[in-house]
Amino acid sequence: MSASGNQPSTADVCEGYAARLGSVLQSSRWEGVAQLAAELAACWRDGRQVFICGNGGSAANATHLANDLIYGISKQFGSGIRISALSANSSILTCLANDCGYDTVFSMQLAVQGRAGDVLIILSGSGNSPNILSVLDQARRSGIKTFAILGYDGGKAKALADVPIHFAINDMQISEDLQLIVGHMAMQWLSRLPPVQLVPT
Repeated sequence: MSASGNQPSTADVCEGYAARLGSVLQSSRWEGVAQLAAELAACWRDGRQVFICGNGGSAANATHLANDLIYGISKQFGSGIRISALSANSSILTCLANDCGYDTVFSMQLAVQGRAGDVLIILSGSGNSPNILSVLDQARRSGIKTFAILGYDGGKAKALADVPIHFAINDMQISEDLQLIVGHMAMQWLSRLPPVQLVPT
């Protein structure tokens, strides 16, 4: 505790954060991550498109993981995964939000760009954001397989996603950390695969 005795010290906060993150990692099961990694490998091999999206910090994580799967894989094998972050284009986001409503900013992009057999990854702390639920619904209508990396109780997205990867932690920052951890786990597994040749589309 601090000298005043009223507030925790920085060390206390850091130790508590590390303990909560470590606890959820130690208690988690990784079947969903294995399914995600295998599906990414299949998309890589077949040249299928992957879409990823989220709001706020999750949007930044979506862009980060898209970079990893395009560049991080490509620099090693000469070809990366075809992945697009639906939360990355500010012109499209502001146009759709202004003209059609924020709930549509991901689903309308997916309706135009997605094809049956593609893959959607959503990143969400609560799993209840209307635009996340809307894009999951659009994916189902389009024949697109969905993965959801979720915190808290998983929200409505947990039931809507084909493969929910759920961490029951009531902490937004740790939930967002886990999104990157899952992505980095999948990337490290992919980096150990034999080189593949993408099929031209």
